[in-house]
Amino acid sequence: MSIGERVTALTNQMTNLDDRWRDVFHAVPRHLFIPDRAWCHPDDGPGYLIDRTADPETWMDVAYSNTSIVTQINDGAADIGRGKGDYTSSASAPSVVAAGLKLLDPYDGDEVLEIGTGTGWTAGLLANRLGDENITSVEIDQAVFTTAAENLKRAGHSPRLILGDGAGGWPEKAPYDRIHVTCGVYQVPYAWVEQARPGGVIVFPWMPRWEGGHLTRLNAVGDGTAVGRFYGGVRFMMLRSQRWSRPRHEDVYRRSTTYLDPRRVVRSSYGAEIAIAGMLPDVCGAHEDQEGGEFHLSLWSDDSDAQVHYAPDYKGIAVLQRGPRGLWDELEAAYLRWMSWGTPHRDRFGMTVTPEGQHVWLDSPDNLIT
Repeated sequence: MSIGERVTALTNQMTNLDDRWRDVFHAVPRHLFIPDRAWCHPDDGPGYLIDRTADPETWMDVAYSNTSIVTQINDGAADIGRGKGDYTSSASAPSVVAAGLKLLDPYDGDEVLEIGTGTGWTAGLLANRLGDENITSVEIDQAVFTTAAENLKRAGHSPRLILGDGAGGWPEKAPYDRIHVTCGVYQVPYAWVEQARPGGVIVFPWMPRWEGGHLTRLNAVGDGTAVGRFYGGVRFMMLRSQRWSRPRHEDVYRRSTTYLDPRRVVRSSYGAEIAIAGMLPDVCGAHEDQEGGEFHLSLWSDDSDAQVHYAPDYKGIAVLQRGPRGLWDELEAAYLRWMSWGTPHRDRFGMTVTPEGQHVWLDSPDNLIT
């Protein structure tokens, strides 16, 4: 199968592509941005190594699949061939890239700031659509930056590449018509709002500490604030300055019982995820299904943690909490508050970013839930 046929087969799977972006995907072949050895990370199965030298056909098949491909682990300190460690750079799944570009909705001649060059593929797509001179892309990792520059040169593009921390944007070329972010953030850096032209758009993956991630589009409204809504679910690697780790707590647990099923708290809807993340922005969670239908939920913040365990043979659900906060009590109250609103879905929520911080709202920016 030719490259053109592979691109056509891939883009035919993506209903969110208009004809102009479809042409761009053909003009900037994805395989030019995939390293010879990488880790395929499908949504529906275990990951596996792709090696162009050992198996060129599988490598090319994956390059043109609708799958994310991990290109760096542990900031380059781990062997990509083992697939173990923290994923720190990747080529996002093409459908996710297309969704972000659709929300970006640039006009001809728009100047775009991209945060997170990665492999360089999305910078290449933007440069092909808008011109090299209109694209500025910021990458914090020296090795990733160097490889992206080589990839873009091979693809025939030379957007402005900046080695630096994307949390600060790139004020030298501001203001920008569009800001395109390829890494997750739980707190929107205000520099991005400052560097957006009035009427400009910021598209980014909001990755709150609570469950899930949400593709988000904010509009810079010209008074120093940006307002917008949440769209599809996504998972992205975090902006490096916003990575977090789980703290260790040594306090003695307080025991209690709840009748609220923790499975419903974490599985009700994306609307519940956003509501909880908005009300409890500093609370993290992780859960797992266990043998015999049991289910375990862990919660933690900087100073407290909680363990909640469901077992089908018991009506009451065991709760352990320690630290100055009762994290399960707070989570239970937030979830039931969302239910009291009529269980609104994701499309009814939005976000406002101001110089003082960010706030989640329901239905209207005047109705803050934080």
